[in-house]
Amino acid sequence: MTPKGLIRALRDFREGKASEAQILAFLKDLPYQDLGFAKVDHHRHLRQGCPEVIFGAGKSPRQILEITDSLSSRSSNILITRAGQGAYEELKQRYPSSRFYPDSQADTVNQEPEPVRAGRIGILSAGTADIPVAEEALVTAEFMGNPVSSCYDVGVAGLHRLLDQQELLRNCSVLIVVAGMEGALPSVVGGLVDVPVIGVPTSVGYGASFQGVAALLGMLNSCASNVTVVNIDNGFGAGYVASLINRLKESQSG
Repeated sequence: MTPKGLIRALRDFREGKASEAQILAFLKDLPYQDLGFAKVDHHRHLRQGCPEVIFGAGKSPRQILEITDSLSSRSSNILITRAGQGAYEELKQRYPSSRFYPDSQADTVNQEPEPVRAGRIGILSAGTADIPVAEEALVTAEFMGNPVSSCYDVGVAGLHRLLDQQELLRNCSVLIVVAGMEGALPSVVGGLVDVPVIGVPTSVGYGASFQGVAALLGMLNSCASNVTVVNIDNGFGAGYVASLINRLKESQSG
């Protein structure tokens, strides 16, 4: 439930356009709606400023569609991460505005444009193999109304590639840096900028990378003081937190 939707419903009741019974029915499932296999949190937009996001992995396309139907009754825009092509094939039949992002395997249903924030989020990946996680961060940040710039394959094995991106680094209010292997790139980026850097370790690498644990530990031990870290392969979490930082900075500057 968006604040705008709740205000609209209360205004309709005050103006006599909605009956008491209609308002009670409207509010009945406001905290959450029990679908049996899922309890859909309709209150999340009011609490956190963004509707509940569906984690698609492990859910069937039919379950994703039912949760989407529930969310769409209270929120115009819906993000499904790790959903895949199968869920999209179900969604597009009912929601013509749905879109599939093959690199990140995310789906979105955008029925109402989000207000665009002032600050820009930058997303960098160390290697090409890190792009799926970087793209998940990008889709999430854009879904939440942020302008985004991205640049991929600028890892420390060829540092000159990163140094060529000074304009991107200077023009962003938050940076998301995605890297596997030893996870060194966020530390390098952190030493070049005066904005928050969110490191995202990926499971890309050979045996001793331990499916991303080496990159995670490397980022957690960064000597750049402006670097913070999310979980392995968690592009969604990075995009979400970057958006919250962007929103906070926007409110403070306004």
